[in-house]
Amino acid sequence: MNLQLNKPENPRMKFGIGFANIMSFATQPGLTEMAQGAEAAGFESLWTVEHVIYPDGYASKYPYDPSGKMMMATDTPLPDPLIWLSFVAAATTHIRLATGILILPQRNPVVLAKSVATLDEISGGRVELGVGVGWLEEEFDALGIPFARRGARTEEYIGAMRALWDSDNAEFHGEFADFANASVNPKPTNGRVPIHIGGHSRIAAERAGRIGDGFFPGNGDIVELVDMVNQAAAAADRDPSNIEITYGDASIFGEDPLGAVQELADKGVDRVIIPSYMFLSDTTAALAAFGESVIAPSN
Repeated sequence: MNLQLNKPENPRMKFGIGFANIMSFATQPGLTEMAQGAEAAGFESLWTVEHVIYPDGYASKYPYDPSGKMMMATDTPLPDPLIWLSFVAAATTHIRLATGILILPQRNPVVLAKSVATLDEISGGRVELGVGVGWLEEEFDALGIPFARRGARTEEYIGAMRALWDSDNAEFHGEFADFANASVNPKPTNGRVPIHIGGHSRIAAERAGRIGDGFFPGNGDIVELVDMVNQAAAAADRDPSNIEITYGDASIFGEDPLGAVQELADKGVDRVIIPSYMFLSDTTAALAAFGESVIAPSN
């Protein structure tokens, strides 16, 4: 059964840049050029990626490439996403600051709740927190965190962070997080930070439907995945139209990019992600050209 979304007939498509904190954009001067150029071109958000480490010769299978390996050398700079986004916040005025994704089970949820709320408050409420369960078992081993049951840990951490954002003297008792009389301040500007669930499995889609504010699949059939989100949301007595769908699709670079944008909107996508490496050459001009040829006509 396909559950139809109750979304506006002509929604405004949002455009974000994925892999924003890699390659020449990881450090200065590329960081500022990307941040300010994207904002000026009409992009709505920048989305970072995260790995604390990625060891040489890992056995875990990278799920986003047929080779099973990331296309990065082990000495490739990959800055901490929240610190990188803090610099972006200072260099811009309104572009949204998104993690896409942050590996949640590797983090302490109390510390992360504080860090994310701080970034959100000092940026004027611009944070979008994309989270995933992770795939690189060797990274978990290096951090001393069990790889098993990382999905359950992720869901519990989401609940713990929201409890801390919702009130002072918060209380949360779970298997992986347990606290009482805990207050984290400052609070997020708008009460909570939107949490987008990353992943392209049925479990990830259903998790987004049950507890997410958004869903950000790395690949997969977007129609099937959105329907899974919608079904799970309806089963949890939630409005599926309130769950934002973020997706990247190479068709946007074909002969009819505007048609591709409309097709994605028809499939329930709210935000299109463009990879940063499309703007490596003459970054500011390339961003502006995309804004003029695709973003402006789409809205």
